Amino acid sequence: MSFSLNEVEATAKRAARGAGYAWGVAEEAAKATRWLCAQGIDGAAELTRLLEHGFAGSVGAHVPTDLRGEWTGAGVLCPLMTGALLSDRSDLLQSGSIRIRQLASPLLLMPFAAHAARSRKAIVSVSAGDFLAATDGAQLLMKNQCPARVDLIEVALGGCLTAPLARKTRAVPDPSAWKTLNRFAHRTYAPATEESRLLGAGAGLSDND
Repeated sequence: MSFSLNEVEATAKRAARGAGYAWGVAEEAAKATRWLCAQGIDGAAELTRLLEHGFAGSVGAHVPTDLRGEWTGAGVLCPLMTGALLSDRSDLLQSGSIRIRQLASPLLLMPFAAHAARSRKAIVSVSAGDFLAATDGAQLLMKNQCPARVDLIEVALGGCLTAPLARKTRAVPDPSAWKTLNRFAHRTYAPATEESRLLGAGAGLSDND
């Protein structure tokens, strides 16, 4: 089943919030998921994989603690928190590549690399082992499969977009991933109260005769 990118973004936002991320981070997660889906990548599956790690419960352990030298944290880094830093400090790319250690779900870093590319008005490349990606902010080129977790990933200015991925206007997420996202999203719905049930009943409980 396919979904509009708007629907994907809305579901991803609620899912990230339901997993425990702050609303601001959830909004970034939603935009990142939508961007990947627009590139023809299953962003819903990538976000699901991340949320199942449960990083939001101890988010401070999954954020880079020092931006000098290699970026590392107390634990495996979260791509949403790391990506937000990359977006905010894209100026550091002018001085050389950024090396990031122990990153989960690295594909979720790509939308933030795209934001950095737009900010720098340049192509930004991301590499880890034999995986290579490049983006100018709108288009994305990818070579080889991106692993679910990397020991080292490098972000740098430069690269080429000789054969970017075809853009998509709808998403076709993995059914199980989509179900899991909705399960996380359901946590944001307030439970029904007696008052809300009565209000929802409308005139059916009033005597208008």
